[in-house]
Amino acid sequence: MSENKKTLFLLDAYALIFRAYYAFIRAPRINSKGLNTSAIYGFVNALWDIVQRENPSHLAVAIDFAGPTFRNKMYSEYKANRESTPEDIKKAVPYIRQILKALRIPLLEIEGFEADDVIGTLALRAGEEGFDTYMVTPDKDYAQLVNERVKMYKPKARGNDIEILGPDEIRTNFNVPEPINVIDILALWGDSADNVPGCPGVGEKRSKEMVAKYHNIDNIYAHIDDFSGKQKENLINFREQVELARKLVTIHTEVPLDAKSDDFIRSEPDLEALKNIFEELEFRTLWKRISGKELTQAKAQPMQTSLFGDDSPVVQAVDDDSINFKSIDEVKHQYFLVDNEMAVDSLAMELAMQTEFCFDTETTGLNVREDALLGIAFSWNVHEGYYLVLPPERDKAKELLDKFRHAFDNPGCLKIGQNIKFDLLMLRQYGINVGGPLFDTMVAHHLLQPGLKHNMDYLSEVYLHYRPVSIESLIGSKGKNQGNMRDVDVQLVKEYACEDADVTFQLKQILYKELQDAALTGFFETVEMPLVRVLAQMEEEGARIDTAVLKQTALELEEKLDGIQKEIIDMAGMTFNVNSPKQVGEVLFEHLKIEGKASKTKTGQFSTSEENLQKLRDKHPIIGLILEQRGLKKLLSTYVYALPQLVDKHTGRIHTSYNQAVVVTGRLSSTNPNLQNIPIRDDEGKVMRKAFVPRQKDWLFFSADYSQVELRLMAHLSGDAHLVDAFRRGEDIHAATAARIFKVSISEVTSDMRRKAKTANFGIIYGISAFGLSERLNIPRGEAKAIIDGYFESFPGVKLFMEACIATAREKGYVETLSGRRRYLPDINSRNAVVRGVAERNAINAPIQGTAADIIKKAMVDIQTVLAEKQLQSKMILQVHDELNFDVAPGELEVLRSIVIEKMQSAYALDVPLLVDTGVGQNWLDAH
Repeated sequence: MSENKKTLFLLDAYALIFRAYYAFIRAPRINSKGLNTSAIYGFVNALWDIVQRENPSHLAVAIDFAGPTFRNKMYSEYKANRESTPEDIKKAVPYIRQILKALRIPLLEIEGFEADDVIGTLALRAGEEGFDTYMVTPDKDYAQLVNERVKMYKPKARGNDIEILGPDEIRTNFNVPEPINVIDILALWGDSADNVPGCPGVGEKRSKEMVAKYHNIDNIYAHIDDFSGKQKENLINFREQVELARKLVTIHTEVPLDAKSDDFIRSEPDLEALKNIFEELEFRTLWKRISGKELTQAKAQPMQTSLFGDDSPVVQAVDDDSINFKSIDEVKHQYFLVDNEMAVDSLAMELAMQTEFCFDTETTGLNVREDALLGIAFSWNVHEGYYLVLPPERDKAKELLDKFRHAFDNPGCLKIGQNIKFDLLMLRQYGINVGGPLFDTMVAHHLLQPGLKHNMDYLSEVYLHYRPVSIESLIGSKGKNQGNMRDVDVQLVKEYACEDADVTFQLKQILYKELQDAALTGFFETVEMPLVRVLAQMEEEGARIDTAVLKQTALELEEKLDGIQKEIIDMAGMTFNVNSPKQVGEVLFEHLKIEGKASKTKTGQFSTSEENLQKLRDKHPIIGLILEQRGLKKLLSTYVYALPQLVDKHTGRIHTSYNQAVVVTGRLSSTNPNLQNIPIRDDEGKVMRKAFVPRQKDWLFFSADYSQVELRLMAHLSGDAHLVDAFRRGEDIHAATAARIFKVSISEVTSDMRRKAKTANFGIIYGISAFGLSERLNIPRGEAKAIIDGYFESFPGVKLFMEACIATAREKGYVETLSGRRRYLPDINSRNAVVRGVAERNAINAPIQGTAADIIKKAMVDIQTVLAEKQLQSKMILQVHDELNFDVAPGELEVLRSIVIEKMQSAYALDVPLLVDTGVGQNWLDAH
């Protein structure tokens, strides 16, 4: 926005709050107190984005009056059928009020009126005063207010760009002569969300057609004889209802407001007040974005009492927001620098006698193959730590570490760490093996509270009421200008490193008790902790990439891409830049006129986001080509060009990093590269697997994949006799399902029946609705409902299992896998149907998907144990979803195949067989 222009931005609070809340509904933001901060974060983020992007001279927020409005007096049923406001939104609004006050942004709430009335009144006033006014809302009702001075401003949503709608856009989008005629459309159409009655039989499309032709309701009734049949009858019989609707949907623009434009001049925020709120909400990133400073202190509500200065048992903390976190300067501690021969020998001897100790490596960076060890901190008593300084020369560092070999390799000593896999990998680079049992506080907390954060600072705040020294205070903020720990004074490093080890040691004591209380110690000790070593070994081994294959693939895809781009241009009938969203939009919507009401971005160009184009796919073949062209470009940039850059120059392989504490269901994820997202469904995606090859020419690539493990788990968990019998008989489960749903013999099942049954099979696991199934299969909703009804009629045990999952979640607040891993579902009893529905679907899916994760993890541990016992050279190198991949040494294929199949199929005892499909070849594609 121009610096000299008077620009007023008016935000509809609830419209943006609800939008933000639902944007995060599948992965809500939860702070350490268990508060869902999604709505608050999303609202403030959108607000501050406007401040930074548009730099308005004036700004205000309007919120609906909490009580009845003049519309309720006019029509008692107004908004009567609305879903109850989600509980988390009710909790969010007071925080948003505080934040707006701290930001010194006026919040307007007028008795008897809604936010759109307040905004409408201010917008028209401001326009008369020469302001350019922007009504920030996704609500279509505001379209009636748009004029040359007043525009709608739709923030980003679901990948779509910002949209600014002026009079021309409203005329086009609603097919009306003037924006004010939107009132007539809404009155005829009605609004089920607000319980506004329209004319029966007149929906969105018909109402727009009628207003386009007759301009307004009065003119429609003046030409009532142009209509016939039921439509004419309804227009006549329900005229009074239509007139009522017109009054209800008309935004009142004469709200009694005692406000002047100067009241909305932007002011500098009260940073101290804002900081206090953001500390409680744990909005570190937002705080830095607004203030430019780090959030160094907080008043978040801890969950446990502290071990610092308190030897009492761990209990639930009282609700006391006045608690301040302690720091290293307030707590008595003894942290020792170990930097001479006598101290080194003494520490090595002490460690060798311990039954458990915590250790934490300090390094020059996070790349275990490139960066170096600076030192190691140890702790085995509360408030006590030792920092071993290592020489910068690697040979000398190895020589010194050799004195600690016995302590690290001691099979009778428990080793404790936070993200201990990183430490294991760093020590392996220096020839040190860490033996004995492990305890990773990050993984332990993820097992206990999968929906929360798991970093050490967060755990320290929650469980110990203690704020550790931040790494940024030593080496600066993350980014290209961040410093190196090697350059920090060793005394500061000693305090920082020992504190980490000390805190982690204390966290272990608390988390171990919580694992015991949750009956999870067995799974933690026999699966999750041994898996740390398995993943470390897989990461160290890596997987070989044939860069020549990728180069050839690049040439082939580039040639195909070039052909598609030429085809797009030929189909368009004009030359343009296919990679320019602006030019693509002009071709699609101005030249080809594919859609007359195409949405636009804030700059006024047509939106060609993937979501928008997918909706228009059936309207012109050029849309499919454009989507294919974009898919190929993404494949090239994300994998074909990127994978060679990830090849380690020393090993010639890529070394994916596996994450045990990210996915709430317990599934593993991976980064650099993200193997889980390698496309496999289309031919271009499948060819990516061709580039993964054995480490040596005479080796083989072996793949083992669980067959329909989630469906088998559904059969086991539900105990449905028909589903169990089908798996026991080894039938094609999708054909067997189709036969029962469509009431035909298996021999009569068509490919289309099987396709629909397969979609239903997998969709049921995720709680798919009739609407969702109809969308996925592109069939009428009635047919989709019939398929789902037929499914439950055929497999009644599945329906009972789903109902039992939801009932358990409502009673306990969580569901469990067969291993006891919990998924907490705080929204399961929400009075809002949409929110509750998401929780109910998770209640059904989490036990299945989580158990599938537990099964493959146990299989990995069991397989690696046998490989080590038999001293095989073959290596487990990749895990992707339900699939394990191996480099197979010459002569070991059959023994490896036998081990893998046996251990994968016997990982868990189910009522149906766990089957594994295997393959072998010269690359991953051949083997899969």
